[in-house]
Amino acid sequence: EVQLVESGGGLVQAGGSLRLSCVASGFTFDDAAFGWFRQAPGKEREGVLCISSNDGKKYYTNSAKGRFTISSDNTKSTVYLQMNSLKPEDTAVYYCAVNSDPYCSRWKENFNYWGQGTQVTVSS
Repeated sequence: EVQLVESGGGLVQAGGSLRLSCVASGFTFDDAAFGWFRQAPGKEREGVLCISSNDGKKYYTNSAKGRFTISSDNTKSTVYLQMNSLKPEDTAVYYCAVNSDPYCSRWKENFNYWGQGTQVTVSS
């Protein structure tokens, strides 16, 4: 059974940092692409960042460039999203997702499995 468990969300002031973690199990970690998506109230779920052995790291949200970083630790089957200089507009539920075809995509339809999401709230 494939499982993705996110953690690390919370309430932070603008300008602060958070690191989200996504622990994966039930599949071969090296043979997948991992994406971080977010969904703000009343908005569509959007791709933020993706990492895969085929594509490296890809940014899909311009506002994340220079502030967010994606990384992975294969020994821990964990993917991280480091978020710095957070802004109120970053407030959303953040989701980790896996594409069992190891290619990155900005589109949620290309990802097979999803975590439960973790809330990030940035206060002004």
